Amino acid sequence: HVQLVESGGGLVQPGGSLRLSCALSLNPTSDYCLAWLRQAPGKEREEVARIDGYGTRTYAVSVKGRPDISRDNTKNILYLQMDNLKPEDTAMYYCAAALGYGCSSVFSYWGRGTQVTVS
Repeated sequence: HVQLVESGGGLVQPGGSLRLSCALSLNPTSDYCLAWLRQAPGKEREEVARIDGYGTRTYAVSVKGRPDISRDNTKNILYLQMDNLKPEDTAMYYCAAALGYGCSSVFSYWGRGTQVTVS
């Protein structure tokens, strides 16, 4: 049974930092492309960052230079470190997984999200 469970969200002041975590029950975690996406009220869902099975990281232009996505396949955890947070980063953040090393598949597995509010 696949489960993705996010944590680490909260209220932070502009300029602050947060580290989001996503506990993964994938078997094995290393076979999956992993990503963080977010959705703000009234806006479309936006991919923030992804990391493929080879460890290659890709970031959205809107956040480039601020986040760092990482994965620990041994501990089965996906992380998103977000620095210099801005009010426009306020959103529900979701982790997602797609089977395959190269991120060529759609994200089939999703967590329920963790709220980040920058104010």
